[in-house]
Amino acid sequence: MGSVRQAAVAGAFYSGDPRQLEADIKGYLAEAGPATGPAPKAIIAPHAGYVYSAPVAAKAYATIAAAADSIKRVILLGPCHRVAVSGLAASAAGAFATPLGEVPLDKAAIDKALSLPQVTIFEDTHAREHSLEVHLPFLQLLVGDFSLVPLVVGEASPGQTAEVLELLWGGPETLIVVSTDLSHYLDYDAARRMDAVTCRAIEQLEPDKIGRDQACGRQPVSGLLALAKRRGMNISTLDLRNSGDTAGARDRVVGYGSWALFEKSANKDAFAENTRRLLARHGPTLLHLAAASIENGLAGGRPLKVNPAEHPEDLRAKGACFVTLNRGGRLRGCIGTSKARRPLVQDVAENAYSAAFADSRFAKLKRDEVKGLELSISVLGPPAPMAFSDQADLLGQLRPGADGLIIEDGSKRALFLPSVWESLPQKKQFLGHLKIKAGMAAEHFSPSFKAWRFIAVEIKAKDLDDPQSIWSRRQGT
Repeated sequence: MGSVRQAAVAGAFYSGDPRQLEADIKGYLAEAGPATGPAPKAIIAPHAGYVYSAPVAAKAYATIAAAADSIKRVILLGPCHRVAVSGLAASAAGAFATPLGEVPLDKAAIDKALSLPQVTIFEDTHAREHSLEVHLPFLQLLVGDFSLVPLVVGEASPGQTAEVLELLWGGPETLIVVSTDLSHYLDYDAARRMDAVTCRAIEQLEPDKIGRDQACGRQPVSGLLALAKRRGMNISTLDLRNSGDTAGARDRVVGYGSWALFEKSANKDAFAENTRRLLARHGPTLLHLAAASIENGLAGGRPLKVNPAEHPEDLRAKGACFVTLNRGGRLRGCIGTSKARRPLVQDVAENAYSAAFADSRFAKLKRDEVKGLELSISVLGPPAPMAFSDQADLLGQLRPGADGLIIEDGSKRALFLPSVWESLPQKKQFLGHLKIKAGMAAEHFSPSFKAWRFIAVEIKAKDLDDPQSIWSRRQGT
């Protein structure tokens, strides 16, 4: 085995104490929450000090957790900050070290890359480079046993980088990680505007629209995007923030984003399909559970206490849902959660109770209102941040009938489920009413305005053979 490249920024960019480092990473991953759907082939994530960028990087790493056991090799690309390099620089070291241990390098894969003229061995550019190193602790904790191909990317064309990636692409055993931060040292609002433009370019797989000042890792990112476009890959924005959102002041910020890229064969609508299958199996159970929790509230003033262990495994998994009550075609209550933080069965029971008794827009449900009460449950996918330059840009991206939408500006925040498009089919009308719900003016827009979209799969009591059975079974009528 060759020499070991020692950690250069442990104790500065992240904790040098292994136990503290492990605890920090677990905390960031817990904050990111679980990911759903297929595992990505590649991720793009930032590389600043953990206090600033790790919450954003964790959103990308959460997407690989479920497939971690199948990952045996990581191709890690990042820009050079200290020693310039022409083309791509590999390392002849036997391993890279962090406080969590040593990661062996994949010599066979590196030798394969060295067969291309744009790839050379250049240890000086690796010695103090942080853009690769800060990703290793996340990979060590999540993946565990894997080999590494570290590549510092200097002045290289998108085609040159794409050629290296194509050569090392592999199958499910190979994960590609590209490291980049976004804008540097602009004020908060200017950074958000520039980073939104960069995010759109990444989402559209258009590397030529990423300028020198938009991303320090534009070369490795551009190579990945060029190849992703050629291979027909799908991409999903996971997070888009800056240091002013995480741990820094807002006069000079650095932008961060995370993205996941999926093979063409990966099912873009995996969450929707999986959730439809779940509701086909367990939808009646969830509807009866919601009704039972409302009945428990009528009888005892509290939601039904649910023991997840008594339910099938897929209902014990963390899930986010909204429970909606309608009566006579009019809304009677709607409460839910936008992020999966507890078992789905518990989320259904708690939200059903809250929809009936804790929606501030309505009086508490009374027993004589139960007859004719319509009940539905929407299971939500994870919200994805939207990048936009102005309101027209945001409206242009909305997909009527498909997108649920969360908006936020300062302390004002509101959510519409995709089902709201049925009554508000026009984009401007949909967004305007959501702003009013949040306590904003219908035409309000500001540089700090944020939006996330999500998908949801709904099941209604009227879809059952006997819709009223969800109430009569619980009331003994």
